Amino acid sequence: MTVQEAKIKLYRFCAYQERCHQDVETKLYELGMRGDEVDEIIHHLIAEGFLNEERFAKAFTNGKFRLKHWGKLKIVNALEQRKLTNHCIQAGLKEIGEDEYIDTLQNLLSKKAPGIEVDNIFSLRDRLSRYAIQKGYETELVWRELKILFPDKTRFPLR
Repeated sequence: MTVQEAKIKLYRFCAYQERCHQDVETKLYELGMRGDEVDEIIHHLIAEGFLNEERFAKAFTNGKFRLKHWGKLKIVNALEQRKLTNHCIQAGLKEIGEDEYIDTLQNLLSKKAPGIEVDNIFSLRDRLSRYAIQKGYETELVWRELKILFPDKTRFPLR
């Protein structure tokens, strides 16, 4: 495959959805491109506006938070695995408003609680905290919200 053919393929690849440099680099190596060719194509895609890591970080953050309800810690971890700069990661996180973040956590916990079969408030909080922390929410925030949503005098069953 020539460099020109690879550019055309990558135009479509990047136009379909936002991509980070690592995604594009991996795709180019899969297409059989070599080091210098990869660098040339990536620089060309950046110059043409097809590739922008800050834009990718914002789109990724919006998607994972609003659709999959990931917390900030999980989003940051995923962006770091894609080798984005700290500046791009912070730009992505600014897309999440604090009130919206807490509301999403509260909704996540409230929807999950009725499906958990436990006989006391402490077991419920424990199960819900593990669920929310696994989704990437901060431990302190999770426990604060759990104590507000499910005070010690909560009656069982929740259903």
